[in-house]
Order: sequence, then C-alpha cells, then structure tokens
Amino acid sequence: MNRGAEPAAEAGTGAGAVLLRRASAADARAAADVWLRSFAAALPDVVRPRTDTEVRAYFRHVVVEQYETWVAEAAGGAVVGVMVLEGEELSQLYLAPEWRGIGLGDRFVALARQRRAAGLSLWTFQANAPARRFYERHGFTAVEWTDGARNEEREPDVRYVWRP
Repeated sequence: MNRGAEPAAEAGTGAGAVLLRRASAADARAAADVWLRSFAAALPDVVRPRTDTEVRAYFRHVVVEQYETWVAEAAGGAVVGVMVLEGEELSQLYLAPEWRGIGLGDRFVALARQRRAAGLSLWTFQANAPARRFYERHGFTAVEWTDGARNEEREPDVRYVWRP
C-alpha cells in the first residue's frame, strides 16, 4: 500500500485542532487503544473474542499495514480516532469516548465519501443504536440484517450502504 504524501483533512471547528491523516506503523498501538476504549464504552455487553494484546497485534500487523487507515490526531499528538477503509467498505470508525459528539465522526465520514466517491458499505451491530442513528443521519441505508452467525462476536448485525 502506498503511504506517500496523502492529503490531510483540515481541522474542523467542532473537533478543535484535530488533524485527519494517514496512519503510519508508529500509530498502530494508539489506534488499537482508541478501538479498545471506544468498543468498551459503546458496546459493554458485546463479548470481544480477542484479547487486548491480540487486538493490538492485529492493528500493527494487519490494519495499518494492509488497509487504508486514517487517524485523528489532536493537538499534542494524541490519537483520538481511527477510520479504516477496505475497498469500498468502511470497516472501522472508532473515536475515543471523550471525543464523541463534537463532529469528528462527521469529518471521518466526509473523508470516507471523498476517498470512495462511488459508494460505501459497512457493518454495525444491531445493538449499537447510536452508531445506527449516526450512519442513517449520513444517508446510509440498512440493506441486510443478520443473526450474527458470520461475525466473531456472534452478535446480530446490520449492513449499511451509501451511494451518491
């Protein structure tokens, strides 16, 4: 994957001085930690099939290395959000809990749409009502509901699609 000079998204007013930029190998641990904290806060009743150590290794060896991974970097350099694009799928969008509700997720979705102008798809858990409302507000439409048999968590999920 080419990690050349990717354009950075400018900081928005609601999200303070936050820079959206392509992740580097050095960001893998911080991105995984955002994922872990966000997952725990948003989905406390969903059992994770992987340990924290396994999640961090997956981010280090797979996510940042193989997929188009973006991070939100706050003033001072702290990573406060992560977004991963795999083909036309928005496979990950997680924010540090204290960074939710200020427009940072909106900026990530705008960036994803810019990067995948032909359309996007994603999966989220049915139990994650705030995420479902967020994606629906951004024009994503639910197209498939499952019993969770195909995901590691065995949690019912829903597939969303956005087309321009």
